[in-house]
Amino acid sequence: MKYKRILLKLSGEALMGDKNYGIDPVRLQQYTEEIKKVRDMGVEVAIVIGGGNIFRGVQAESSGMDRVQGDYMGMLATLINAMALQSALEQGGMYTRLMSGIKIESVCEPFIRRRAIRHLEKGRIVIFGAGIGNPYFTTDSTASLRAIEVEADIVLKGTRVDGVYTADPEKDPTATKYRTISFQEVYEKNLNVMDMTAFTLCQENNLPIIVFDMNVEGNLKKLVEGEEIGTLITSL
Repeated sequence: MKYKRILLKLSGEALMGDKNYGIDPVRLQQYTEEIKKVRDMGVEVAIVIGGGNIFRGVQAESSGMDRVQGDYMGMLATLINAMALQSALEQGGMYTRLMSGIKIESVCEPFIRRRAIRHLEKGRIVIFGAGIGNPYFTTDSTASLRAIEVEADIVLKGTRVDGVYTADPEKDPTATKYRTISFQEVYEKNLNVMDMTAFTLCQENNLPIIVFDMNVEGNLKKLVEGEEIGTLITSL
């Protein structure tokens, strides 16, 4: 086992599966099974999930809504996804804790760093919802910050693409995949991995990132075991 404590970043859009909106129960069950495989190995798992399948604050701004209001609505969307994931994980026999960047005591705990680390040490899966609790920050930034705070070994960014490419592989058939790339190269080549705030946090704290396809069965387990899946981004 290569990684003892991981921060898994999932996009809200991924939860849609083949649907156009909301949560696909088939995809939710698939993710639950993948997470259970690594939890059963003894890996300590923290999760950040986006809310784009329900609401995105940036889109709200483009339609004339106040950006701050839109961002708070987006935070609530991430909590809906986090609650759905928590329920699925617990039905799968795992112990979880949902911690929120904004106070909603009826459904989750407030984020407290030491408590989050203690939950992980006890084998509970910790899901971080509602971003960092402030507008203008993405769930990518949340993933980077929380990973640093709980001293995760790596950020695993699960997407529908199997790594970082020279160009968008869905648009450019000549795009080639990087197996390993440095933070500096990502900057210089202007590759779209994470938003700049999230990416810089990882670089400054020497926290590696792996971008991989979460929808391929067994990928998460293979990564934790040390197989070369996706693209590894490090300080080199």
